Amino acid sequence: MIKVSVVGAKGRMGSHVVDAVNGAADIELALALDAGDDLSGITPENTDVVVEFTVPSVSLNNVLALVRQGVDVVVGTTGWTDEKLDQVRAALAEAPRDNQSVFIAPNFAISAVLADYFAKVAAPYFESAEVIELHHPNKVDAPSGTAIHTAHAIADARNAAGLGEVPDNTETDGGSRGQVVDGIHVHAVRLRGLNAHEEVLFGNAGEQLTIRADSFDRISFMPGVLLAVRKIATGDYSGLTVGLDHFLDL
Repeated sequence: MIKVSVVGAKGRMGSHVVDAVNGAADIELALALDAGDDLSGITPENTDVVVEFTVPSVSLNNVLALVRQGVDVVVGTTGWTDEKLDQVRAALAEAPRDNQSVFIAPNFAISAVLADYFAKVAAPYFESAEVIELHHPNKVDAPSGTAIHTAHAIADARNAAGLGEVPDNTETDGGSRGQVVDGIHVHAVRLRGLNAHEEVLFGNAGEQLTIRADSFDRISFMPGVLLAVRKIATGDYSGLTVGLDHFLDL
């Protein structure tokens, strides 16, 4: 049995994680902690993997503390920057265990991970590319971590193919052109009734390709969470791993 502790257990995502863990035949719930609870009780003796689903303002400190305590961590909280990732790498370099690991998922939905992968495949073949992410208004970060990850992947694929900048002759936009991530415009929509959605738009003269992923319910993230827990528990992924695509054999 894989012993899993959940941090953020009473949150919108964390509560689903607790249910998923309790429903898995090969995983058992060790501890369920929420805001204000002391994380020091999580140890390698009672926990194999921690699932951290909180908010960006506290997630980094949680992860650094858990690394110091010698446990592996699967992170679903978004809002990760290169600077924050570097802090996690530095902590892992001094971790109590040699093969200690942290996994961070920009998105746990299989559909979103595949959309990101397909976007990377398509990127070298199109002159233009933009990303639109759509979420519920309770989401605290914008653009989403998934959209940022997608934009980076598109930019890397375009650079590898020797493509130039995405054409855009807009002179003044008042912010309407969205945030620019590695040269890719990313737009964030916050609308009541939505859950988690992403569209990647590619264009050439006379043609357009749209790749869209829709998660209508948070339960759609649970297969990805359990997959990450099982993979990290094997001990084969030491250090920092970012993105569920590493576990899908794409």
